[in-house]
Amino acid sequence: SALPGKKMIFKGLTVNKEDMNKLMLTPLIDYPLLGGSALITFEEAKVAQRIIEMGEHTVELSCGEELEELDRCRVRVQAVPVEILLPSALEVRLTQSSRSILVSELPNLGISKEALLDKLELFFSKTKNGGSEVESREFLDDSGQVVLTFTQDGVAEQLIEKGHIQVLIGKGKYEVKISPFMSGDITNLQLQPSRCPRTVLLLGIPDVLSEESMRDALEIHFQKASRGGGEVDALAYVPAGRTGVAVFVEDRG
Repeated sequence: SALPGKKMIFKGLTVNKEDMNKLMLTPLIDYPLLGGSALITFEEAKVAQRIIEMGEHTVELSCGEELEELDRCRVRVQAVPVEILLPSALEVRLTQSSRSILVSELPNLGISKEALLDKLELFFSKTKNGGSEVESREFLDDSGQVVLTFTQDGVAEQLIEKGHIQVLIGKGKYEVKISPFMSGDITNLQLQPSRCPRTVLLLGIPDVLSEESMRDALEIHFQKASRGGGEVDALAYVPAGRTGVAVFVEDRG
């Protein structure tokens, strides 16, 4: 399947030759949820496994005023495991840009990103500061760093050799760090299915209650030990006719 593009900044110092080709990945996975389904995460993996093994569950609903004809009603839902694809092997080819620099250790001036980019472009576009005409600039939200790309070759290399430079921003001078800007292409990516140990997918949920009432009913049912459940950590429900997206992160529990 197609993978989304993601810009990353790699920081750190390689001290052992054996570590040079190792990269730690932290999963952040968007999981589509169709209408009439729910994701429920338990505090203990053994509870999730027990719920999956039971398969079908009859959930009792307290209908109240929403269904006046019945004092009680029940719905049947299916519990199935959640399987997602995780990277098992990744190869990235890195190339250094000949016209771009990475500007870091930027001062916190309390101004907007665009204003900061304007001031940096103004400074680095001047030849007396070692720069030239700036072709593009970009603020990297994840790292708070800036990428500047020049129209001429050789400018980036000379700035990188300096390492640090005093930048005039407004009425103040601030020392910033200049580093090479590396671009990467994924040359090989291998994925393997992985089952979420604490999360269960519930299917076939009819649209008979409001979203909040159905969510409460599901959580009440599945937290009861007498029905095979246990303490619920999180629950996301999508009513019929709608879609949603759940985000899976690394399980540190």
